Amino acid sequence: MSRKLEVVTGGTGVWRQLLDEAAVTARDEPSLASMLNGVILRHEGMAQALSFQLARKIGEEGVSALTARELCAEAYAADPSIVAAAEADLMAVLERDPAARGTLQPFLFYKGFMALQVHRVAHWLWTHGREMMALHLQSRTSELFQVDIHPAARIGKGVFVDHATGVVIGETAVVGDDVSMLHGVTLGGTGAQRGDRHPKIGKGVLLGAGAKVLGNIHIGDYAKIASGSVVLKAVPPNCTAAGVPARLVNCQTCEEPARTMDHTVPEILDFVI
Repeated sequence: MSRKLEVVTGGTGVWRQLLDEAAVTARDEPSLASMLNGVILRHEGMAQALSFQLARKIGEEGVSALTARELCAEAYAADPSIVAAAEADLMAVLERDPAARGTLQPFLFYKGFMALQVHRVAHWLWTHGREMMALHLQSRTSELFQVDIHPAARIGKGVFVDHATGVVIGETAVVGDDVSMLHGVTLGGTGAQRGDRHPKIGKGVLLGAGAKVLGNIHIGDYAKIASGSVVLKAVPPNCTAAGVPARLVNCQTCEEPARTMDHTVPEILDFVI
């Protein structure tokens, strides 16, 4: 596929688009036809295909692919919003990543998308008292995708994790809907204390590559954290923070930074946060 395909919104539309792209690719690249049939084309819906895709990635000698698939299927049947969130994540990739040519590419190959979907299952397990299995999925995700998300962390829908290598999200972190983050982002604590100790990221926030947000602080809706910044204090909504330690660069920032993926910042730092 040489061009980015048209975005189709809605649960049924996302699955239909994925099926259509898989069929076209299977026709144009016959060597991938068997894989595409197994992963996508023979399934009846997104939940079946996603459980198969994740299981073939995370299955291993200790916990087989069949067991991993059963875990995913159990979570999806109990909470269909997990699949809806995955569809929103898929469309977020297509909306915000100019390198994505369609839904098939991130569904098959993007480790940020896959790590996030494994986390959603692990989080469901964690909240249902199955902590050791949840931690196993966290460990496998870290090994396979170089992304470490504690299963207790709460993550909204429509989240885009671009490139993903080195992303770390702590136990009590909260990530709102429509957030975008790049590789090397850390949502961490600042000491050895227990309890609520990790950042709370508002809706539509953009977290640049290598950004470190530390402590139980709030990053307001539609804020922007510049690449390489270290944020130790709260950032108001619609503001940009940059530097080490981070300072507020401007308020208001662009209207929806996570959607535009605009990482630029003004040249003059106005005030310390």
